[in-house]
Amino acid sequence: MTAPAAQTATRFDAQAIADAFVAARRAARPLPGFPGGLLPDGLAAGYGVQDLAIGLWPDEVAGWKVGRIPEELQAELGSDRVMGPVFRRNVWQAEAGRPTRLPVIPGGFAAVEAEYVFRMGRDAPGDKFDWTPAEALAFVDDMLAGVELAGSPLSTINVLGPKVVASDFGNNAGLILGPAIPGWRERPQDVPACEAFVEGQLVGRGTPESVPGGPSASLAFLLGAAARRGRPLKAGQLVTTGAASGIHDIEAGQSARIVFGDLVEIRCEAVVQTPEAPGGTTDDNHHRAG
Repeated sequence: MTAPAAQTATRFDAQAIADAFVAARRAARPLPGFPGGLLPDGLAAGYGVQDLAIGLWPDEVAGWKVGRIPEELQAELGSDRVMGPVFRRNVWQAEAGRPTRLPVIPGGFAAVEAEYVFRMGRDAPGDKFDWTPAEALAFVDDMLAGVELAGSPLSTINVLGPKVVASDFGNNAGLILGPAIPGWRERPQDVPACEAFVEGQLVGRGTPESVPGGPSASLAFLLGAAARRGRPLKAGQLVTTGAASGIHDIEAGQSARIVFGDLVEIRCEAVVQTPEAPGGTTDDNHHRAG
């Protein structure tokens, strides 16, 4: 069935936009353009759409992703980072010798990113809006190696910018968890570097320092931003701290591997996402993280 042409809106309708993004994601159907055509006028409007979409999504928030806003847009948007939810059914545990299947929407956007992931050790207060990196780290249990699947039914999501990214779950479609990184707190210099390969070709390298301010700066941002939105972080939630290796496009049928030194090699393969079955589930993966 051919997707309907985008309609030009006369006003910004957050509910209609949230409905369109959620319906497209659940149907595994690309969007021909931003729903309605009228973009959010700021991050607050984008997050307003995101909040509505979270309410529509048939799953619980297992954590959050943090992405970097380009420097030339930070003053205009009043932020250096943008956030989005990671849902529990789209958190997968990496298995040795078995690639993780990453569901992507043909005609949409999909990319893999090597990530340093925090697991929260205790609930954050809901009334603390400003954090230092040191304060943020005191709430962390583990740092893990991981891979974010960035994804959206809108192929131009990154081109349209952070306000649009905010409106569609922060351009997140899933998270692969590798093992905890030993000694990350006591010996940060020993945290392994990461390398990303797509179809066997090296496409990016990075370290925790590749994330501006380091992963702890991303966490400090998120703790404040989440509290301001009435969604303070909870013990056990996961935080992807930024694309340490860069953002690497991937299409259905392609494979990728993300290597964290001698610690782990995470293999994955992109597959065509199937529409949700009745009850709100798909069969795109079989090794969910607990």
